[in-house]
Amino acid sequence: MTKKIVLSLLAALLLFSCASNKKIPYFKGITEQDSLMGTSTLYEARIVTGDMLTIVVSGMEPLAVAPFNLPIITYTSPGTRQISTTPTFQPYLVDINGEISFPVIGKLKVAGLKKSEAVDLITSKLSSYLKDPIVTIQFLNYKVTVLGEVNRPGSYTINNERVSILEALGLAGDMTVYGKRENVLLIREADGKKQFVRLNLNSLNPLSSPYYYLQQNDVIYVEPNATKLRSAASLNVSLWLSAVSTLASTVTIIVALINMK
Repeated sequence: MTKKIVLSLLAALLLFSCASNKKIPYFKGITEQDSLMGTSTLYEARIVTGDMLTIVVSGMEPLAVAPFNLPIITYTSPGTRQISTTPTFQPYLVDINGEISFPVIGKLKVAGLKKSEAVDLITSKLSSYLKDPIVTIQFLNYKVTVLGEVNRPGSYTINNERVSILEALGLAGDMTVYGKRENVLLIREADGKKQFVRLNLNSLNPLSSPYYYLQQNDVIYVEPNATKLRSAASLNVSLWLSAVSTLASTVTIIVALINMK
């Protein structure tokens, strides 16, 4: 009888383990046919309010382009004369109206534009002053944040201004085994409003989703699964019982000391 009970428990444990393991891999059931699905267009980030941009204008005549560039700045370590950063052009801040103040030209509306579109806009404005100007734009504060059941939660600066949700999870050391892969939360702010999007990374849907590539300042939150929640609840109960036991022991000792007097 005991042997049957042990075997039943082992079988139940094995079934539970198999069921749990099915929830860990990403994109279960992908086939070769799925990999031949239509290709998507290349993603390009759009400029948003609060972005810090480096915009450099260059051309055949350095003296002619100089008025269209912000001053070159450096930072020094406090209390010393040592330069702590390499010289760089002063950045442009995209204000709450989505505009930047460009030398000579004045206010330019850039929020909502792709980087290539902003380059075209500035180049067209400069054509009245310069011959064949070259405009280069770079994001300085393009970052995403990954929180929850990942190995290295935190904020990550993206240098190439293009990152997918899978790449962001990779930067954070991937999900732990307790991460809820079928219900990953994406928090995005657009036009002053927050969007909350749920993504199931156990399916192929996120690959063709408009949320597959992240925008600057996106937040990814990986929820803990039921196993982690049960573990946390059990730990809390254990801590509570331990605290009660310690308190009871302390009271017992105090009462014993009082009775000895």
